[in-house]
Amino acid sequence: MLRKQLDKEIPGKTASSSFLLATWNIREFGSQKRKIEDYFYIAEIISRFDLIAIQEVLGNKKALDKLMPILGRSWDYIATDATEGTAGGSECMAFLYDKSKVTFKNVAGEIVLPPKLLINGLQFARTPFSVLFQVGWFKFYLTTVHILFGKSTKVNPQRLKEIESIAKFLTKRQKKEQTNYVLLGDFNVPSVDDDYMKALESGGFEIPNAIKEHPTDLGGTKHYDQIAFNLKLNKTMTLFKEKIQKAGAFNFTKSVYKPDDWKIYMPDFDKKYVEGKSDDEIQKYYLKYRTFRMSDHLPLWVELNVDFSEQYLEELLEYGK
Repeated sequence: MLRKQLDKEIPGKTASSSFLLATWNIREFGSQKRKIEDYFYIAEIISRFDLIAIQEVLGNKKALDKLMPILGRSWDYIATDATEGTAGGSECMAFLYDKSKVTFKNVAGEIVLPPKLLINGLQFARTPFSVLFQVGWFKFYLTTVHILFGKSTKVNPQRLKEIESIAKFLTKRQKKEQTNYVLLGDFNVPSVDDDYMKALESGGFEIPNAIKEHPTDLGGTKHYDQIAFNLKLNKTMTLFKEKIQKAGAFNFTKSVYKPDDWKIYMPDFDKKYVEGKSDDEIQKYYLKYRTFRMSDHLPLWVELNVDFSEQYLEELLEYGK
């Protein structure tokens, strides 16, 4: 059932014309709560993309060690060290990519802010990770973030400042280097109309409407995860065409860990959440339980055009006239 859903909702991979990019916050990826079947489900989803950023990888990276053999020899990953401190949660961030399609261009580093962009005198709660990749004609720096959630106030000042700082920092680099930047990950943006999203866009990044349309929480109301672009391409070279190319948030709960599957997993439930409880209470517990088996976020993806050969040849012809 999962494969059928993926076949229906995710475009097929191509050799060189398109590029499937994704981001996924996989809840506590590396905890002992996850079973081997979950790694196969996760690998099946990841394998449909060419490159995916993963947040909330636990510092021991045991999850990656279990996942990579399932993905196969054509896949590799680049990961950060764990971010220390209470807010950092000993989390890592990682890029997983299909080597048959994506080339790592030997540049990788964690973002360290200059004094003018510090967040109340501090660096990020979780250090962003930036890597240089190339897919077809498209060479780009890919930066992933897991922005601080903090207290659930209407506008959390520190969360807002983190988004402002990373957008301004990368935009300054983009202008200096005249290259392409893609910024993605868990921004903890509740709504596409709130101040957090405005800070990201006013900082120099654009987000296609086709991406904005898709909430990434399991409840289908929050736009926590985003994929944003700050590009330096020739005018004839379009990376994403609205209404032609696709984007989405893959809702795996239509195929695995469906809302009505709670009876299947009852033998694994903690007894205190089962004994003496009503079916409604058990089902409510299950809805949270499944987020530790898969995630409380959906993978957000976008299909990009990376074959600019025709545009390049047309420019040569114009230049020769």
